Amino acid sequence: MRVKVLRIAVGFVAGLLAATGATAAPASEQLAGSIGGWVTSTGGIPQMGANVLIYNSAERILQRVLSDETGSFVFDSLPPDVYSVRVSLSSFVPALKRNIIVQPGMRSLLSVSLSSVLSSVELVYSSTGNSAIMSEDWKWVLRSDSSTRPVLRILPKVDISDPNDRVNLSSSMFSGMRGAVKVSAGDPGAVSSYGSETDLGTAFALATSLFGGSRLEVSGNIGYATASRAPSASFQTSYRRDRADGAAGPEVRVTMRQLNLPDRVGTALITGRMEGAPPLRTLSAGYHDRTQLTDALSADYGFSIESVSFIDRLNYFSPFVRLTYSVNDSSSVDFGYSSGLPPAEFFPTNGEHDNEFQQDFVTLSLFPRVSMRDGRARVQRSENIEVGYRTSIGSRTYGVAAYSEKVRNAAATMVAPSGSFTMTDLLPDLLSDSSVFNLGTYSGIGYMASVTQVVNDNVSVTGAVGSGNALTPEGRVLATQKADEVRSILNHGRRYWLAMSIAARSPHTKTQIATSYRWADGRSLNAGHTYLTQNLVLDTGWSIHIRQPIPLRAGLPGRLEITADMRNLLAEGYVPLMTADGRWVYLLHTPRGLRGGLNFIF
Repeated sequence: MRVKVLRIAVGFVAGLLAATGATAAPASEQLAGSIGGWVTSTGGIPQMGANVLIYNSAERILQRVLSDETGSFVFDSLPPDVYSVRVSLSSFVPALKRNIIVQPGMRSLLSVSLSSVLSSVELVYSSTGNSAIMSEDWKWVLRSDSSTRPVLRILPKVDISDPNDRVNLSSSMFSGMRGAVKVSAGDPGAVSSYGSETDLGTAFALATSLFGGSRLEVSGNIGYATASRAPSASFQTSYRRDRADGAAGPEVRVTMRQLNLPDRVGTALITGRMEGAPPLRTLSAGYHDRTQLTDALSADYGFSIESVSFIDRLNYFSPFVRLTYSVNDSSSVDFGYSSGLPPAEFFPTNGEHDNEFQQDFVTLSLFPRVSMRDGRARVQRSENIEVGYRTSIGSRTYGVAAYSEKVRNAAATMVAPSGSFTMTDLLPDLLSDSSVFNLGTYSGIGYMASVTQVVNDNVSVTGAVGSGNALTPEGRVLATQKADEVRSILNHGRRYWLAMSIAARSPHTKTQIATSYRWADGRSLNAGHTYLTQNLVLDTGWSIHIRQPIPLRAGLPGRLEITADMRNLLAEGYVPLMTADGRWVYLLHTPRGLRGGLNFIF
């Protein structure tokens, strides 16, 4: 009898404890909240592997998670408090959001947009309750009604189409159609260390998804140089097949360019083999891919095969690779190598990072820097080996890099009065009223250090210092008008430089302004350098880039914006030389220029 009573008592106590625990768990969950969100690039591409940290009101790290293949992350079971969230990812500026209030039963959703200029975090949704957005019962109810089926298409990873239905199959072959049209004009045509660009141009791009797992894009650029009366055309087709896990797969692209040159170029070419000016044509095929070698090591690699036809036919093979080793969640070591022009994936885009077509627009508009030497056409090419380190501490990001670079057939812009030179090695610029001079070949090392301070969600400031390649003339007076004399007086060396840039965005008008100033020794011709391991776009002199969205009428798709790009406003970096007859000639890498554009993105 006693044993039976004891068993009943034990069972009663156990049941009481179980009931207490069952009611305590929901009670504790009701006293907690959560914070979740999505991490994307400014072009809307989900970013996997982003490091997301959450801090409490005492600035102590509570949790650390990584975004998944869809860019999503979540922090559950958060006690009521005021939190801060910081998101960082290699190749992007970290984003920070403070004063996120969590109350019992509240869910807060964040939209994180990462950029290499100015990242942002916005609170897009807050609600009470942590219940699922839609239960399985409601999903099946909606599936049973044909009138409500399209609603489910906005949900990720939900496919309600019949795979045996040919109508649905054909309609889903092309999906997610998007594009952009850009009309731009400049005074004069833009010239940089990488190529020349017409002063008038119309660019377009159209991309679509094939069967939901591939991306096909067709883009082009039609331009005209008013100074030299030279029309140009460029077209590009790219194809990318995404992997099964949703990550971006390898991409293949084919690019064609043609420029019909003005008669003055043909007159300058004393070849005795042709009449008029020869056309400039380029044809290139490229391959690009990203892969995760280990948990901490990733590779970004590819190559391009290019054929340049101008008087002679020149063929080039240009590989590139960037290895990134993640030391921890906020630090990484990078190694980069490139041959030829910097790859489009690493090319500076002047702040237009939220336009997925901007890289294509930049590469399509730039023609190779072609010069003449010994009566033969030459194309500027560089070989760059670079190692860098980046780390983020709080709202600051530090970076250092060192590189070894060799430049063959370096091309510089020469501004000279008409008739001051009779050199056959001075080629009139293909897309402006200046000329191109072949500086020869030089090699050297350089280094830099930078720090970026995120002031708030709308302002960031970057300061940098470094040393790079420079060509300094021994004297200022030329005894002859021979090209070899100009090259012989240019001594290769290194010169220090200082730079500062500010990126700001108005939360009310959505205006984006990026301005930078790079000081360098005015007595030398300071060469530009594209960093493979750092997010820096620092041209010589003072430059300003402005983007202003224009509101569209309700119901109209897409967005409209105007841009203004002002380069080297103070005309710095001009190296003067005096000819034998007392006239001045200027050598420079970055001419002063003004360019404006109208973009329509849909």
